[in-house]
Amino acid sequence: MSSPSDGVIRSLEDTTTAQVVNLNPIATFVINDQHIITHWNIACERLTGCKAEDVINTNKQWHPFYPSERPVMADILLDGARESDVAQYYEGKYRRSKLIEGAFEAEDYFPHFSNGGRWLFFTAALLRDHGGKIIGAIETLQDITARRQAELALHREQARMAAIINGSSVPTFVIDKHHTITHLNRAYEILMDVSAKDMIGTDRQWHPAYPAPRPVLADLLLDEASPEKFAEFHEHCRPSRLVPGAVEAEAFFPTLGVQGRWLYQTAAPITDDKGVVVGVLETLQDISERKQAEIALQKSEERYRQLSTTDSLTGLGNLRSCYEHLEREMARSRRYTSPLSVLLFDVDNFKEYNDTWGHMEGDAALKALAGCVLGNQRVSDSEEFVIILPETTLDQAEILAERIRIDYAGTLLTPAENVTVSCTVSIGIAQFRQEDTAKSFLNRADSGTYQAKADGKNRVVPVA
Repeated sequence: MSSPSDGVIRSLEDTTTAQVVNLNPIATFVINDQHIITHWNIACERLTGCKAEDVINTNKQWHPFYPSERPVMADILLDGARESDVAQYYEGKYRRSKLIEGAFEAEDYFPHFSNGGRWLFFTAALLRDHGGKIIGAIETLQDITARRQAELALHREQARMAAIINGSSVPTFVIDKHHTITHLNRAYEILMDVSAKDMIGTDRQWHPAYPAPRPVLADLLLDEASPEKFAEFHEHCRPSRLVPGAVEAEAFFPTLGVQGRWLYQTAAPITDDKGVVVGVLETLQDISERKQAEIALQKSEERYRQLSTTDSLTGLGNLRSCYEHLEREMARSRRYTSPLSVLLFDVDNFKEYNDTWGHMEGDAALKALAGCVLGNQRVSDSEEFVIILPETTLDQAEILAERIRIDYAGTLLTPAENVTVSCTVSIGIAQFRQEDTAKSFLNRADSGTYQAKADGKNRVVPVA
């Protein structure tokens, strides 16, 4: 039989427990070992819309959550706490608590709860007395609808982004803020000959474009790299003209494909609703055909330029380039009052050589002369059978002319089988005068050539 003092102590304990439960900001209710509600706090009233006075001393803990009577998690634990029983009602939605031994927690959607249904996170644990006897169970509930809706919206957005990326014909991948690949589409798989399942979840976005790890365009953009850092890894990188904050580049990748590939790359930041960069999207396009066409066009233009200024037989400059070069050097000589000379030469008895051995052998004789010219002078100074000599006086030009004359006279030609002959050249030299035109300047050198022929050929004649 208990004493009056025991009753006072029990009353104080009950009052304290009620206050502790009632002041808890998390919705909480307690049931005893007969499944009768003993506590239903203010937070639970606000969450469920059920007043404590209407449910305490009843077993209607199911009423705010379900359309018909069924056990809540606290009831299931109180009836034996077997995991199979919990799974029967919360399959795929529950887990054992990491904080309280023997407790369970779950997340579930309650379509009949409140107006329009709510997502709740709830936990249930058994209550024991000082001797360890089970005397009831406690359950807490939290409305996580906003969080689940945000997660659902994020999932939908991610699914939509994945659908857009996967449906794009442009090779694309996405990295998150940790430089981990989160998306990689079929077009990228085909272009780079990789598998998405081998790439997603890794930071191997450098593979197979590069033989070893190094930052790609997306990595540098995510790291907010300096222009110098971009230039270190992507020489021809520039800001995008279409997307603010994005960059683009073109580069040749020798390890891709059979003969390498030219790729056009873009990288654009992905931001959250606060403008914080949370990832980067990079696209790649194979522009090999375009670049090959551009390179071919450049080579064609260069070849055309060479053909327009070079004699096809001798490889020396033609008459057009001769006059252009001479005009430039004359202007330079006037400006700096520096010496300038020209050599003008002609193969001796060339008509007779042509008539005797034919035009093909005549061409060979001219090529031999061109070889002697190129062997004694910079190619850029050689113009057909005129040599323009900047910073050269008449005496210095005469020394060069003699070398060419001697070299050519010593060059043996074989116009026919078992026949060896040599040719000679007559050379006229003139030095630039300030009043000269290109025509008068060349005419003086030409007069020296005529004088050399008149004097017996195979000689050099300077004209003052």
